[in-house]
Amino acid sequence: MDFADLLRMGADLIQKNDDDKTSGIDLDTISEALGTIFNSKDGSIDLSSIVSNLQNGNLGEIVATWIGDGENAPIEPEKVPELVGEEKIQEFAEKLGVDEESAKKALADALPAVVDKVTSNESNIIGDLLDKVGGVEGALDMLNNFLKKS
Repeated sequence: MDFADLLRMGADLIQKNDDDKTSGIDLDTISEALGTIFNSKDGSIDLSSIVSNLQNGNLGEIVATWIGDGENAPIEPEKVPELVGEEKIQEFAEKLGVDEESAKKALADALPAVVDKVTSNESNIIGDLLDKVGGVEGALDMLNNFLKKS
């Protein structure tokens, strides 16, 4: 599964959610907007900002379920800015033509599944990154260290 497939999977989750403001938007538009959440300024995948933002809140345990095996814990829409930042929420909302509350709900629906897939052992997207930190176990250890510092 490549990055475009992951964005399309996230877009599908957003399109099928229970918010009428996002359910009618076409998949390509949602995928493009979702890309702004995960892309860094140089165009690469930017999960590091999500992980580094864990220091600012109590979301480490939630995100750890997305990275680890098993069921993904949900995230409340009002907590999404703690992970991705207000600026990215605003940009995402603008690209979709929805208000920020709908944008936060859409991201709360998509983030757990997309982060789970991007960090899975089967993913060829960030396999190299995970290898550098010791695989999924290493990534979880990093999250635990962030939690201890918070």
